[in-house]
Amino acid sequence: MKWVYIAAGIALYVIFLITPNMSNLAPDLSDISIVEAVVEDSGVSNVVSGIIFRNRLYDTIFEVVVFTIAIMGVRFLLADEKPFCTVYQFTDQPSMILARLGATISALVGIELAIRGHLSPGGGFAAGVAGGTAIGLVAITSSTEWMQEIYKRWHASRWEKVSVLVFIVLAVITLAGIELPQGELGTLLSGGIIPLLNILVAVKVALGSWAAILVFVHYRGLL
Repeated sequence: MKWVYIAAGIALYVIFLITPNMSNLAPDLSDISIVEAVVEDSGVSNVVSGIIFRNRLYDTIFEVVVFTIAIMGVRFLLADEKPFCTVYQFTDQPSMILARLGATISALVGIELAIRGHLSPGGGFAAGVAGGTAIGLVAITSSTEWMQEIYKRWHASRWEKVSVLVFIVLAVITLAGIELPQGELGTLLSGGIIPLLNILVAVKVALGSWAAILVFVHYRGLL
């Protein structure tokens, strides 16, 4: 997969080279509300999502790539270490129940933030953090072998890579000027491609957090 990432990086660099300088083409916005302009331009009620996934989409692409590199770095740096013999986890029943209840709530919040992140405060990164929190709470109350088995059974590592690649492809298509219909402002099916980018980022961050948690538990014995 590393050659795919390298090819994607080269493609983005070529886009930078062939994209014309737009600084001299900026319109006069002195009499226009910036917030209203972003809402009208992106078609989403959450202005932050509009900025992240449209106005500053270049930055968001590299944020996703940097997070991917960070997860790969964790695996690489700890690969030569000796696995930890003792794994510290909650064993008392009240703590386990509370942790799993918190994991359920965090997972539901993550799904809601991913689906409705373009309408209300939230978005893909916040949804991914909520999902990672849910996985971490499950990890401190479950056996390491069970967590590893679930991770491999659902091919989480593969889906993580697929989400990154799909995100980059959709982002490049958007930057090229090809967009989906924005739909009706304030509805779930609005904002064009922004809701899809939100969900992809949420999947990427959650699965990447899962990979990091498993590595730290396996080699360090604690989160």
